[in-house]
Amino acid sequence: MSELISIYETEQLDQLRQELRLDPQDFRQLRNGLLKQFCSDEAATAKFAATARVALHSLKLYRQCDSQLDGATKLLFRTAAGMLIESVILRIASGRTTLCVSSQVGCAAACEFCATGKMGVAQNLTAGEILDQVLQAGQLLATEGRQIRNIVFMGMGEPFHNEETLYQVLDRLTAAELFHHAPSNITISTVGIAEAMVRCARRFPNVKLALSLHSVRQEVRERLIPLAAKYTLDELRQTLIKVNRVQHSTVMIEYLMLAGVNDSAEDAQELIDWLEGLDVHVNLIPYNPIDDAPQLVTSTRPQRDAFAQLLKRAGQTTTIRYSLGNDIAAACGQLVKKENREIARQQAVLPIER
Repeated sequence: MSELISIYETEQLDQLRQELRLDPQDFRQLRNGLLKQFCSDEAATAKFAATARVALHSLKLYRQCDSQLDGATKLLFRTAAGMLIESVILRIASGRTTLCVSSQVGCAAACEFCATGKMGVAQNLTAGEILDQVLQAGQLLATEGRQIRNIVFMGMGEPFHNEETLYQVLDRLTAAELFHHAPSNITISTVGIAEAMVRCARRFPNVKLALSLHSVRQEVRERLIPLAAKYTLDELRQTLIKVNRVQHSTVMIEYLMLAGVNDSAEDAQELIDWLEGLDVHVNLIPYNPIDDAPQLVTSTRPQRDAFAQLLKRAGQTTTIRYSLGNDIAAACGQLVKKENREIARQQAVLPIER
């Protein structure tokens, strides 16, 4: 039996079309139905003669968790290797819908504040597995009369630890014959892999970058993000200057507000000084606690407001973000962590080198 061809493999599908002497329009209708209109599998393949030869999905939906507080939905998928990953749909009150996708199972960055980094395993996802998160989320939203507006790589994994696959995904997401998603509505979040940030900005100048900064004190940042020891704040600032020169959009600065760690007036002034002259937008983010880091506590709302006011008075564009889906994050995250650790032990999977 012939191996199935992924819906995203243009050249291989063209060879299949020639082999079966099919009308090119059949393939265009299939792709448009799935990747642009997000029709159901049945509707998209109803008039397609080679369905048995084409693989539409790389993931199996394991569980769907819908928030009872807001418009968030967490989708848990199982990969072909048996691992679980998460994608999150955020239905913003304005009507825009954001999809947060994962690029890895687990993460080797091992940030102190992140449950994914405590998983004890890090495996790269394939391009098909990343894209299938978009497809299946889009199909779900289509049943609600909604469509994905923004795609953010802020799920499990450090995207630049899976760099070449990430670029394959971006090529396919923005390709006219595939998803044709606007690059300006895609954001890549990173803990600060400096050279990769510059490479990405040059290759995809319209795709947005977001830097998980969280402190401009080197010792504090190293405690929160171990990789900060390799990519220092001085190097990151030079990186942002380079990115600003080639990119067509403002860089997002992600700043978790942690009580007694990075939320003082002195912290704010140091951040203002560090950002001077850079084209950035600061997002102040409340911290959602995890079991593995009980020592970290989110700043109070008044403290976040005061911090934001200091930045704004200095002329720094700043937004205080709000978390969605708090009632579904912890239980599902712990389930994924527990299951993946067990699977990793069974498969003797080693973490990706940091």
